[in-house]
Amino acid sequence: MTDTETRSDTAESAVSGVEIVLDSVTKRYPGQQDPSVDNVSLTIPAGEIVVLVGPSGCGKTTTMRMINRLIEPTSGTITIGGRDVSAGDPDQLRRGIGYSIQQAGLFPHMTVAKNIATVPGLIGWDRKKVAARTDEMLELVGLAPDTYRHRYPRQLSGGQQQRVGVARALAADPPVLLMDEPFGAVDPITRGLLQDELLRLQAELGKTIVFVTHDFNEAVKLGDRIAVLGNQSRILQYDTPAAILADPADETVAGFVGADASLKQLTLTRVMDVEMGQCPTVAEDEPVDTLRAALVGRKWPWALILDSHRRPLRWVSAAELPHATSLRDTGSPIGTPLSLRSSLQEALESLLAEQTANAVVTGRRGEYVGLITIDTLVEHLAALRATHSSAEPDQAT
Repeated sequence: MTDTETRSDTAESAVSGVEIVLDSVTKRYPGQQDPSVDNVSLTIPAGEIVVLVGPSGCGKTTTMRMINRLIEPTSGTITIGGRDVSAGDPDQLRRGIGYSIQQAGLFPHMTVAKNIATVPGLIGWDRKKVAARTDEMLELVGLAPDTYRHRYPRQLSGGQQQRVGVARALAADPPVLLMDEPFGAVDPITRGLLQDELLRLQAELGKTIVFVTHDFNEAVKLGDRIAVLGNQSRILQYDTPAAILADPADETVAGFVGADASLKQLTLTRVMDVEMGQCPTVAEDEPVDTLRAALVGRKWPWALILDSHRRPLRWVSAAELPHATSLRDTGSPIGTPLSLRSSLQEALESLLAEQTANAVVTGRRGEYVGLITIDTLVEHLAALRATHSSAEPDQAT
């Protein structure tokens, strides 16, 4: 089963989102000869992540902002759950749509709790319900309420601010979430972790998410479907990531895909969807002799030292053991571990940076789960090629 199928199946069992339909939507600004968005028609299925990707200035953000009427369309119709968005009050509309932007957009003078409580307060929730929902949302995005509830945005890292921004966007349980380059201002490692967190949340919540990015790799990782946009938001191709990677509609789309389409296929599969390898492990408080015995007669030259909660700490090699007296000060620190929702492309990047050429995978609580190796990736790509080759005769008939 592919990752796209896995995410769709999960979302289908817990869909809380609704369908969005753009029908011949155009935006013209006064004094401009050409429209910024020209006659765009697009159906966004309920409970899916649809990514709008394209170059800067192509109109993708304008297209998204017309959904919640931050920008008013010049012509055409937009419906959310079958209702025309132009029919009601725009402020009421926006309170029913989550909105997450780059650098989180938090109110600097408000605490984390008050930021998250903004929309629930506006729509009339009582204080007790708002407080409970605030703590629930902090837990959902992986921030301990007792630790972060009373902090201010300036006291948070960039990644923590983005998590709070997502929590605020989801606080009133909207069916639709609009995300405009939400992870663009954080470092690559944090960005990958936030992407994983969004996929985890979506598997639980099943929202309809419209996500804007200029990064095609991010689009492939997150999207159930991708709309590749050209000038004036003209839709060059709208399909699943796998279909776009396998068969770009034209040269412009092929330019987005790039020459490394085969490697991008690794982005379509999550770590949890492949069989992981294992290596010897030992708790750091165990005797050195225990690890020596575990490595005797094994071809595997490395072992992982774990803490009392089975969280990986260090790699240790057989060559380091003869003179070691304790495992607490033996070995080399591991790099940043992968999560179960990390992509195989991220696994490739991680294992290339590891001295052992193995990427460590950890679970939700940071516990050791397994390893991704070069052999894992080679076997997966070989299986993809075999599947593609067997499908080609069918497509030709």
